Amino acid sequence: MDKSKIISSGKDEIDKKLGEGIPLGSLILIEGENDTGKSVLCQQMIYGGLNQLHRIAYYTTENTIKSLLMQMESLSLDVSEFYSWGYFRIFPVHLEGVDWSQDQMKGTLNLVTDHIKSRKEKVAIIDSLTMFTTYTGEDNILGFLTSLKNLCDKGHTIFITLHQHAFKEDTLVRVRSACDCHLFLRKEQLADRYVSVMEVSKIRGAKKSTGNIVSFEVQPGFGLRIIPISSAKT
Repeated sequence: MDKSKIISSGKDEIDKKLGEGIPLGSLILIEGENDTGKSVLCQQMIYGGLNQLHRIAYYTTENTIKSLLMQMESLSLDVSEFYSWGYFRIFPVHLEGVDWSQDQMKGTLNLVTDHIKSRKEKVAIIDSLTMFTTYTGEDNILGFLTSLKNLCDKGHTIFITLHQHAFKEDTLVRVRSACDCHLFLRKEQLADRYVSVMEVSKIRGAKKSTGNIVSFEVQPGFGLRIIPISSAKT
C-alpha cells in the first residue's frame, strides 16, 4: 500500500491490525471508557504521522501544551522538534466552569469546524468529544460529525475520541455509522495487571483485511508495548 495515502501508528503490530494504517480522508472514532488508552493511542498515531511528515493539529480538553509534550516524551514519543518546526500544533480547549446554552455550544462546535478548515494541517485530532456532549444536545453533536465528515471528503483526516457513556446506545450507533473507522478500547485483566484491548470494528477503504484485536499496556519510559494475543488470553 502507498504509505503516502495512510497514517501510520509507527508500530508495525498496530498497523497490521489496521490493514497497514488509517487511510487518509477518514473520520476515525476511538471509543472507550476512562483509562482504556484512547489518548495514548492518539499520541501513538501523532508520533507515527509526524514521522511521515504529516502536519497535525491536536485539540485537547484534558492537557496543556506543556503537559502534552511532557507526557508524550515520557512515553518515548518525543515530538518536541516537530512542535518547534511547526508540523505539530496543540490547541487546548477548556470548557469547564462556563454556563453554556445549547445554542452557544452549537456555535462553539461550528467554530471548531471552521478552525480545522482554516488550518494548513490536514490531520486533526479531537481528544475528547465527551466534554462537548456535556453542554449540548445529541442533534448538535451529530451535525458536528456531519461537518467533520464533509471536511474529510475534501482531504482532511480527523480522529475523535469518545467515552461510550456519553450517549444513549441508539445515538452511539448513529455516531459509529457516521465514521469511516471505528476503534473500540476496553480493559481486560491479565494475571495481576490490566491491559488495554483495541478492537478494530471498521476501517472503510483499508487495502488489506483488518485484524480484530490487539492488546497493549503503557509502560513509563517505554511507551506502548504490544501484548501477544496468546498471553492476553491466558
